[in-house]
Amino acid sequence: MNNKYPNFSVLMSIYYKEKPEYLKLSMDSIFNQTVIPNEVVLVEDGKLTKELDKMIEHYEKKYKQLKVIKFDKNRGLGIALHDGLLKCTYDIVFRMDTDDICALDRFEKQLNVFESKKVTVVGSNIIEYDSDMKNINGYRVVPKYNNQIIKRSKKRNPMNHMTVGFLKQPVIDSGNYQDMKYFEDYYLWIRMIINKCTFYNIQENLVKVRGGEAMITRRGGINYIKNSIYFERKLLKLKFINIFEFMINVVERIIISLIPNKIRLCFYNTFLRRKGEKS
Repeated sequence: MNNKYPNFSVLMSIYYKEKPEYLKLSMDSIFNQTVIPNEVVLVEDGKLTKELDKMIEHYEKKYKQLKVIKFDKNRGLGIALHDGLLKCTYDIVFRMDTDDICALDRFEKQLNVFESKKVTVVGSNIIEYDSDMKNINGYRVVPKYNNQIIKRSKKRNPMNHMTVGFLKQPVIDSGNYQDMKYFEDYYLWIRMIINKCTFYNIQENLVKVRGGEAMITRRGGINYIKNSIYFERKLLKLKFINIFEFMINVVERIIISLIPNKIRLCFYNTFLRRKGEKS
């Protein structure tokens, strides 16, 4: 199918709260790429709505590359991606969320990086929109080079998960995705950094992401704080951060999680996102 490029898979997970119209736009952006994937593994994390089932059946009939893996119960993103990755056929795997939209040449540009550089994971910047994709909220710009990415990872997630492509075996060798609510990908990157894997971020916006207040709301409250502390303890146990870094990270996460949603959204847009970036 892709004479110039190696075969590759795309890994996705979906659950019942997804909107069929979002899934449609996401799937179309995958199958209309300049380089088409040889396989798309879609994990159904629990029973879906009839509308979602109908939409998925449509794409199964239309594209033979689509492979659907079904779970009877919702087990969470980490477990869904863990099992889904083991079902991926090819050595290069791209992640994609079912409510986001790829740039037309996303896979082509990332495959070119795999060909030209010795890296394990390739990501990019993103454009964050509101839920209906009409207004741009900002741009999440991540570090470009491996040393910068490692430095950033001490405090914040240095990769945009929905943009990454990676070599399958090093991910499995690092323990694969695990059950780490809110931090499934971040925890994986840390373990891969410890295993001397190399990272790179293309300084272009290769994925359009639905963000806004709904996303910010999920990052607040006692449950998020508990999971944040649990995650930071894991990093401390791995000796990736020291006790001083642990305390600073925990205090910052608690403060941000306890402030009202509108103030948190303003904080993210002001300090953690950039305005006016184009690529």
